This record gives sequence, C-alpha cells and structure tokens, in this order.
Amino acid sequence: MTRPPSFSAFAIPDIPLIQAGDDIVGIIAARAESSRLTLISGDVLVIASKIVAKAEGRYLRLSEVCPSSQADRLATETGKDPRLVELILQESRAVSRKRLGVLVTEHRLGFVSANAGVDQSNIEHGDEAALLLPCDPDRAAAEIRADIKRRLGLDIAVIISDTHGRAFRVGNVGVAIGAAGLPAVMDLRGSRDLYGRVLEVTQLAYADLVASAAHLLSGEADEGLPAVVVRGLDLGAAHGRAAELIRSAQHDLYR
Repeated sequence: MTRPPSFSAFAIPDIPLIQAGDDIVGIIAARAESSRLTLISGDVLVIASKIVAKAEGRYLRLSEVCPSSQADRLATETGKDPRLVELILQESRAVSRKRLGVLVTEHRLGFVSANAGVDQSNIEHGDEAALLLPCDPDRAAAEIRADIKRRLGLDIAVIISDTHGRAFRVGNVGVAIGAAGLPAVMDLRGSRDLYGRVLEVTQLAYADLVASAAHLLSGEADEGLPAVVVRGLDLGAAHGRAAELIRSAQHDLYR
C-alpha cells in the first residue's frame, strides 16, 4: 500500500522580541538548537514579516511624522490618525478603497492590502508608533536562505509571511510577501484531472498556501511564534519569488 503524501510543521519557541540590527538567522538557529529542534535540508522556514521589519529598523514613532494635506483629508474621511495615514501613503502607489475605518491601498511592492501593511500591533509603544513592512521581502528571503546555507550548510526554502484580508471572504489568511527556494506559483496548466481533461487555467499560489499553513501555528495575537518550519513539501526545481503572485493590473477585474 502506497503511503499518502503528508507534511508536518512546528514552531520554533522562545524567540525574543527582535530589535533593529538583530541577527535573525543566529537567533532562530540558537532557539531551534536549545529546543532540540533540528532543521534539515528541504525544510521551509516561514518567518513573520514583523520580525524581519524590526531587524531592518522599520519602526517609526508617530511623533516624528508630519502629515501632508492629502493625509489630513484621508484621515478625516477614514477616521484614522493623520500621521498613520501619512505613513500608509508613503508606502503606497495608489489608494484603492476608502471609507470610515477602512483604507485599502496598492502597496509599493504591488499587492493590494489594508493600510499598506503599516501595523501597530505587537510592537512597543503601539499607540504612538508603527511598523512598516520589510523594504524588499523577496531579497530578504533570499539573503536569509543564503545565510543559512553559509552558516548551517542547509539548503532550505524561506518565506516571509504577512496576513491579508480578502475582498469577498471574512478574515485574514497568511500570505507570502517574500519567497526564496521554492515555487511561488505552481502552474498546473497542461496537466490532466481525474477524468483526463486538460487543465487550462489552474495555478496554485503555492507560497501563499505554505504561509497560511504556517500561520495556523504562528497566529496574530500573543502567541509569540514568528518562525515556523514546514517539512515534507515538494519544493520542485523551479524556484520563484513572491512578486510572481501579484496579479497584473490588466488582468485584475476588481481593482
């Protein structure tokens, strides 16, 4: 009898609050070792974007932000702090939707999300500070992957994850905003279904699926588990970047 495919996942515990300039790879490796958790080649390390952004120093105090006139207008329309709106605008290409309590923008990285990923949860002085997303999550994922290979001799994949809402579904899910060492999109076009029909449009958001699986462990509240290892997946030979997951404007019927 053929064993059905399976995978497993575990969170790396006891990761401290990350500060600007911290060595994320060193910290994760040390906490894995002290917890007797062994990383192996072929693993996928899913890291919450928040700790990557903290290590990059993407933390800002709102007292240092001077709102523009556009930010002031949007703050009136949305009921948000104009200083926070200013940061959102600085991180955005365009405003997609706005109403009281809601500001959805096209982020400078291309995806559409609430508040351009600018976050005040799980950071020090959260009422008077904000954390931006990492500068270049795909590059950060590639650098972390290369650092693990150099220091630990392991060939693993890395995902930088965030949480996004969805236009037609309630609740947030984990998504990949940075990826290295695995397919971001798995193209099934040309393969056949159970009845032999050729698939013509099917593409899997593979990196997003892995990020969301990891999010079941890492959570969004006070879990304090920003690094999750997913094991047993087929990483394939064709690796991609999270930028490939962004639907182009000309193919987006809802933007």
